Amino acid sequence: MTFLEKLKKRVCNKNSYLCVGLDPIWEKIPPHLPRTQDGLLEFLLMIVNETQAYAAVFKPNFAYFEILGTPGIEVLQELIRQIPSDIPVLGDAKRGDVGHSAKMYAKSIFETFECDAVTVSPYQGEDSINPFFEYDGRGVFVLCLTSNPSATDFQLPEMYLRVAKKVKELNSRGNAGLVVGATRPEKIESIRKISGKMPFLIPGIGIQGGDLEKTLIAAEDGSNIPYLINASRSIIYSNSTIKYAQKAGDAAKSLRDQINLCRSNL
Repeated sequence: MTFLEKLKKRVCNKNSYLCVGLDPIWEKIPPHLPRTQDGLLEFLLMIVNETQAYAAVFKPNFAYFEILGTPGIEVLQELIRQIPSDIPVLGDAKRGDVGHSAKMYAKSIFETFECDAVTVSPYQGEDSINPFFEYDGRGVFVLCLTSNPSATDFQLPEMYLRVAKKVKELNSRGNAGLVVGATRPEKIESIRKISGKMPFLIPGIGIQGGDLEKTLIAAEDGSNIPYLINASRSIIYSNSTIKYAQKAGDAAKSLRDQINLCRSNL
């Protein structure tokens, strides 16, 4: 089953467009958990267990595991293995390098870690992202207009539109998507006009203050999966007590329901 097939089935079964980001930080995990590999894995698996009823996708951010060295990588691999197989895993790795290196990155993400999809950076051009697209059954979300304030340094006023145009050209296999931040909803409509129908991965809702309703209106494309709304910190760190996982589930349900309410009003 391809990433998009798995995603469509998941979205339909759970009535959810929510992507739950898994960004573990030692200092933020509940104090009753040990600061060990087992403690970190327990934290993440409990989050997965309590939020999976509301999540369309789980998105582990590689940086938060890599900083811990070999133990972190081992936790990441075990986490991916234990996420239920019907839930797509999007490896938030933001890889982007010259062609021969990009091939190794693609093989790492899709074969070693067995992710269903990945985030990539297009800064070095077509040959830096083509190796990811060559995995027909995997999803590739290309950074287009990100949610951080200094995105203006390079992405604006028009670079993000060039990215959208190029990714549309490269989408012959139908496995492309774009990362588009909710902090700039006024730009999303122009991206959609260029991209046509492809899923947007949208961070910036929640702690970063993106406007959910405006974002959904701008990103709509009439397809079954116009977007995935990502939330990380506002879900997994919503509580630091022994009830942290239950509270994370509550936060995931709340955002899932907010998304569906906004969609019903479009």
